[in-house]
Amino acid sequence: MQLANFGNPVMPTGPERAGMVAYVNARLLDPATGMDEPGALVTNGGVIADVGPSLFNDLPPATVDIVDCKGLVLTPGLIDMRTQLREPGEEHKETIETASAAASVGGISSMVCLPNTDPVIDDVAGVEFVARRAREVKATKVFCYGAATIGLEGRELTEFGLLSDIGALGFTDGTKAVANARVMLRALNYAKTFGQLIIQHPEDPTLAENGVMNGGEIALRLGLRGIPRIAEVMMIERDLRLVEATGGRYHAAHISTKEAVEVIRQAKERELPVTCDTTPPYFTLNELAIGDYRTFTKLSPPLRTEEDREAIIEGLVDGTIDAIASDHAPHDQDSKRVPFAQAADGIVGLETLLPLSLALVHKGHLDLPSLIGKLTCGPADILRLAEGRLKKGRPADIVIINPDKPWRINVEEFRSKSKNAPYEDMPVQGRAVRTVVEGRVLHDELQ
Repeated sequence: MQLANFGNPVMPTGPERAGMVAYVNARLLDPATGMDEPGALVTNGGVIADVGPSLFNDLPPATVDIVDCKGLVLTPGLIDMRTQLREPGEEHKETIETASAAASVGGISSMVCLPNTDPVIDDVAGVEFVARRAREVKATKVFCYGAATIGLEGRELTEFGLLSDIGALGFTDGTKAVANARVMLRALNYAKTFGQLIIQHPEDPTLAENGVMNGGEIALRLGLRGIPRIAEVMMIERDLRLVEATGGRYHAAHISTKEAVEVIRQAKERELPVTCDTTPPYFTLNELAIGDYRTFTKLSPPLRTEEDREAIIEGLVDGTIDAIASDHAPHDQDSKRVPFAQAADGIVGLETLLPLSLALVHKGHLDLPSLIGKLTCGPADILRLAEGRLKKGRPADIVIINPDKPWRINVEEFRSKSKNAPYEDMPVQGRAVRTVVEGRVLHDELQ
């Protein structure tokens, strides 16, 4: 199986794929090429046939189906580089089918899932299962990472070469750090051999052990065991030394602290092959959101201080942080409606990734092209995907966005099977009104 085909749905042959479709009267926004101007885009089957400001100066041919975008923003489909899909093993929390439905509503055309399923995706059969299920569902593209170590146990490396050949986009132990320095050194060297990426959950487990929220005054007041902020930066600093020694490609996932932003900024100044992402909770909320033991705000890494939240925004603004991911972590009621210390970590995020991120634009932190870049070509470049661009011959994965549409988040209306999110009734601005994957319309609110 070739990488370019991994996870791609089986293409229908019926009327939904017949002919060409022209999206006209659009604001074409492609951060990868710097395009931001009125124009049109034409799809032909599963690819972009043409795109640009000068298309259809006269009337389009009668054989082309016309979609009037009404001046709304047309961008590449969003790429979510960190999701937990729970299939196989915990289908009562989420499945590839329900996650794809949620992703489509959120404007996401491609997802990359973590290997922390049951069984773990640490062999060829695991990667092939995800690819097969994605083809059966015929919806959002689903890629996956391979486990960095067998069973996510942090000891013996998986077969990077075999897993890369069948489509794994990188290697990670998911929600666990590769804690052993020797194992990480070997992983970076081994991955470099195949031009692959190591994705780290940056948290020193000996410092974080039994912690349930950010360490500090609020943890003391609530009587909860804290995770010190230095647990994140210490792991990243160690890993950066190993990157320097090996030249291996390294990605720090969901960074949450001021110090992490700073050390990654310095590493990039030294031109180390380092990238990172963050997720909306870390620039939207701080530890005060925990309030009276709200388990829907229990995350890993935990919500941090207001100073950290502001530093994450600054890292997005200056380009230190390359991408924004949902870190979608669905849990059922039994996993969350328990005492805070016993609750599972994580929240759902596919349907809120775009509107929460757009707040950075509405509050004046980022312009729209910069933000869309964090959700499209940013992750595509890190993962070396063909997606994430409005370019002739590339996959016809597009989303039409109304960036100013006001609405309130209603968790009960989520397409995700799980509803664990702390944003109930939060006012937001902006949403996807049409999501198209390889020419197929998966979500449509375009009136």
